[in-house]
This record gives sequence, structure tokens and C-alpha cells, in this order.
Amino acid sequence: MPSAESITKKSSNPVGRANGHKSDGEEPDPGMARAGAAAAARRRELGISQRSLAADGIINAGALIAFEKGRSWPRQRTQAKLEQLLQWPAGTIAGIRRGQPTAGEPTTNAAAPDAANRLAAPPNSDAPASLIAQAIVAAVDGCGLAIAALPPADDPEFTERATPILSDLRQLEAIAVRATRISQITPELIKALGTVRRHYDELMTLGATAPGAPLAQRLYAARRRANLSPRETAEAAGVAEEMIVRAEADEAVPGNIADAIEALIGHI
Repeated sequence: MPSAESITKKSSNPVGRANGHKSDGEEPDPGMARAGAAAAARRRELGISQRSLAADGIINAGALIAFEKGRSWPRQRTQAKLEQLLQWPAGTIAGIRRGQPTAGEPTTNAAAPDAANRLAAPPNSDAPASLIAQAIVAAVDGCGLAIAALPPADDPEFTERATPILSDLRQLEAIAVRATRISQITPELIKALGTVRRHYDELMTLGATAPGAPLAQRLYAARRRANLSPRETAEAAGVAEEMIVRAEADEAVPGNIADAIEALIGHI
């Protein structure tokens, strides 16, 4: 029997339908990304861990991560449990996906078509890019709140709490970059991408000053101080550029690669 945290499969249905998920290779669903990011920000704001949700039988860690990253959509029963835990009124998650503002988010006086209508705009319209930009901005606002709530960099918990925020920012940057390639580039989308990168740069640089800072953050800060590109850094370290990119993304790299990068950091 499926558990409460079961996640529905993605399809090509538009935003607003119960199973309206994108399939691989299709345009990102901005409503799903917006709702997932808003839920993630609210969860962090309340100090609720992913592990506790799994322990309470609400949703398992993998399903929660997929939802918060905008890759899948929880069943209605799971949404109801999440809303209760997040102290949101019933139907909030679905409402955010449809384009309704999140709690505390100001509304505009100007009339605007809803998310579903804008997604149904003609192919030459910039509406999809604008929707994606709105979703990214909403998610970045949540990241901004989480960053503001971080302890000082010298606090033992800083790195642990900053790591998931950095992961979210990387995901948001990937969505924004992909959107610029498949949709018409708009000022809103460029501004959203710039905001994501600014938050990421500031948090990575600050994280590098924390005691026992991860290789990813120390490498990023050292490379930025030296004004080196990833390719130039790779050449200086004698490793492939892919290894530099992976290391900065906090992905595992072979021991000898890590040693070479550590040596370079010591020199620059």
C-alpha cells in the first residue's frame, strides 16, 4: 500500500492540474518550484528538520527534497499534513503553485492573469520566463530569510545550517540559467539570476571564514580572491576543470584531486 508521502509521477499537464508535473527535457514548472521553495523556507523558519518529517511519517526525506526542489508534487493528503505542520491554512501549497502570494508576501494592486493563463500564452510571449523569474524571486526571498537567521560564521552550527541554503541557491541558479536558454530572456529573469548569484557569492565567501570550512567554500573564496576562472584554477592545480566545478559544488572528488586543490589554496 502506498505510504502517505508518495509522490505522483510527472507528466506534461499544465500548472493547476492535480498531476501537473513536467517530464525530463520540458520547461520547468514555475508553480511547482515556487511552492516547493516556499515550503522549504517556511520549514527552515520554524526550525523543522527533514529528518523529523520522515520520523513522524509525514513524508520521507527523498520525497521532501524532490518537492522542495520543484521536481515532484505531493499527494493531497501529504499536502494537508505539511500545511498543518507548517502552520499554514488548508490549501496554501496548491494556492502558491497557482500563483497566490506566500504568507507575508505583498500583493500588487495591478490586475494580472493567473499563472495557468500566463503559461498558456502564445509561444512568442515572455510570460513563461516571467513566471519562472517570479518563482525564483520568491524562492530567493526564502533563502534570504534563512541566511538572515544564520548564526555568526564562527558558530559551530554555521556550516551545517548554511550548506542546505547553498544547495538551494545552486539549484535556483541552474533553473534560471536553463530558463534563459529555453525562454525569451526578460529583465526580470536576468535580475532574478543576478540576485541568486549575489546571495551565493556572499554566503560562499562568508562560509570560507568559518572554522573547519568545507573545501567547496574555501576553494570558491580563494579563486574569487585571485580573480581566477574555474578553468584557470584547474590549470594552476593541475586538475581537470570538471574537478574544480565539482569541488565548488560540494561534490565528492578523488583524494589526490582534493590534495592538489588544497595545495593550490595554500598558495593563493
